[in-house]
Amino acid sequence: MDLVLLQSLLAVEEAGTITAAAERIHVSQSALSRRLQQLESDLGAELFVRGRHGVELTEVGRQAVEHGRRIVALYDRLRRDVAEHLGLEHGSIRLGGGATVTSYLLPAAIAGFRARYGGIRFFVKEAGSLEVASDVASGAVEVGFVTLPVSLREIDVAELLSDEVVLVASPDHVLAGRPGGVRPADLDKQPLIAFEPGSAIRQVIDARLREAGVEMEVAMELRSIPTILQMVLATGSLAFVSRLSLSAVARVQPLPVRGLSISRNIGIATRRGFPLSAPTAAFLEMLRAERSEIVPAGAHGQRGSNS
Repeated sequence: MDLVLLQSLLAVEEAGTITAAAERIHVSQSALSRRLQQLESDLGAELFVRGRHGVELTEVGRQAVEHGRRIVALYDRLRRDVAEHLGLEHGSIRLGGGATVTSYLLPAAIAGFRARYGGIRFFVKEAGSLEVASDVASGAVEVGFVTLPVSLREIDVAELLSDEVVLVASPDHVLAGRPGGVRPADLDKQPLIAFEPGSAIRQVIDARLREAGVEMEVAMELRSIPTILQMVLATGSLAFVSRLSLSAVARVQPLPVRGLSISRNIGIATRRGFPLSAPTAAFLEMLRAERSEIVPAGAHGQRGSNS
């Protein structure tokens, strides 16, 4: 139904005559009459009884006015909400990402953004890169932070930062404090607390260890980074984690490994062909500005095999 037709109906009901209503909404009397005729045609019923002293609503006309008021009010509210949303006064941002991003990258960024735009709500989902990418493609989240490469035709990806993955141990571990770091051969048969199978970061770590010829003993597999770090302290095992997470447990120490460098690229995934909402675009702009490792924004459209 045409909103203009409904607004014309309400104008006539409030003014009492077509002439007065036409003056109020700044259209000609004939144009307003045509609108009313169109609305009656659309509804298949007569809305007014026209008399010498004006118009009177039929029973169907009264129902149309009642529903019309609600429809026009909802439209007016939609316009206000959109205006506030574009002005960053209200709105929501839906994000998805892995444990490193949601635990150690996003909290400070979200806090800084909400300090400026307190009316914006955040919804953050923690999941693996494949699930996050699928959520972006389906529209379940607007932006996903994923380990690259990711290959889905429905999404675009821009690199955000290079995340260094480091070996960590408890301070009293036999390999801790060695001058010049440890050798890859020193890691053979050492117990390792690994990320859960199938996770993108686990695949990156396993691939680099294979390339270096290192065979560690997987003692347990966990998803939570804080739990991994606590287990490192409690069990004397080793673990590979993002350097971003080292602030979580102060006593855990990074161990340099000679000739072994592990890193991954984290990217921002967005749904192809769908513009970002104003709050989300502003949040990403702030996040990019605060990350010194960020690659130029022109990297959109990167593709590769899913990790």
